[in-house]
Amino acid sequence: MKSVLLMVMALMLLTGCASAPPENQDDICAVFDEKTSWYKKARRSSRRWGTSIPIMMSFIYQESSFKAKARPPRKRILWVIPGRRPASAYGYAQATNETWSAYKKSTGQWGADRNDFGDAIDFIGWYNDQTYRRNKVAKTDGHNLYLAYHEGQGGFANKSYRNKQWLIDVAKKVSDRAGTYRTQLNGCEKGLRRGWFGRLFF
Repeated sequence: MKSVLLMVMALMLLTGCASAPPENQDDICAVFDEKTSWYKKARRSSRRWGTSIPIMMSFIYQESSFKAKARPPRKRILWVIPGRRPASAYGYAQATNETWSAYKKSTGQWGADRNDFGDAIDFIGWYNDQTYRRNKVAKTDGHNLYLAYHEGQGGFANKSYRNKQWLIDVAKKVSDRAGTYRTQLNGCEKGLRRGWFGRLFF
């Protein structure tokens, strides 16, 4: 019985460590070194949908700081009492219930979870593909891709972001971070493609 309890505790500890956000989020190479399965999943999404890894990773940085179970903060009633959350956004990509359902229906990935990194980054790639198809935004244009991601396809088409200077500023940060991530990834991607085992011996 004692050994079973120890095994359960060890499993819980490993699960907690696996879902914890990376320590150095400002360095994409450090992120992928710490989260050894993430590069492969990010590359799979990039090859499937056509958005670069740095842009998608910058989206996740902005949306959730790489927290698997992130949610929008609750509104406060009388500045003290926690109220309802302003949206159903959840997980790495902060996808809402409605948009996540549309993603699963479109891709057939009915078992996808918003707190799973591979599913979340695939969702971002899918959404950016929708933005390209519906609003003709280039998949290399991190700034406008993020505006559409935040405002929705209809909102972006109607330029709902024009009077939201704070959002335009955030989109610029996302785009700038993607550029930083790209420079960093150029220096380590060759090793990442070999995997941790290959890097250990070659």
